[in-house]
Amino acid sequence: MVPMASDEEIREHHESDPDDAVWLAGGPTPGPVVIVDHDPAWPAHFATLESRIRAALGPLALAVDHVGSTSVPGLAAKPVIDIDLTVADPADESAYRSALEGEGFILFVREPGWHEHRCFRLDDPAANLHVFGPDCPETIRHRMFRDWLRGHPEDRSLYREAKQAAAGLTNDEGGTVMAYNARKEGVIREIYSRVFTAAGRDGSTV
Repeated sequence: MVPMASDEEIREHHESDPDDAVWLAGGPTPGPVVIVDHDPAWPAHFATLESRIRAALGPLALAVDHVGSTSVPGLAAKPVIDIDLTVADPADESAYRSALEGEGFILFVREPGWHEHRCFRLDDPAANLHVFGPDCPETIRHRMFRDWLRGHPEDRSLYREAKQAAAGLTNDEGGTVMAYNARKEGVIREIYSRVFTAAGRDGSTV
């Protein structure tokens, strides 16, 4: 039986280790970072991709979730659908990689030190497919953040402003998406603190 992620694991903010990442298919996405208004078609794009993923993997796809900013109505975002795919063992690429590649998903990074994360890229529609294992704290965090933003317009606005500011600064400096992500990390953590407190996962005692 796979143990459930603890509150402490869910609260942990992962710091990426560049030395841990194994880049394939051209490496990190180059700039510029483009932020657009929410597109009402994004949920339909996800639904189509979910069907393709489930058809390709069958029961190997334990969960397929729409996460990230495109999953939040009204939130500006990079026009790239983020998807969390849960499989039994993300390190066992032989179980799922060829099936996903048959659907056009290309593996472009491995991060063994971060929950054995793998990420695939699709060009049309633009999508990032993140592969994790069962009860991974990161997938739980992603769903909590998504659901909080869906229900809290004030934090949705705060995050939108942080994203737009981070994109502007990153593009001015000719930076990458990784630099953009780092610039908005402070606001993300601020919002997560409210998410964890509201969910009773902030580590405080009653």
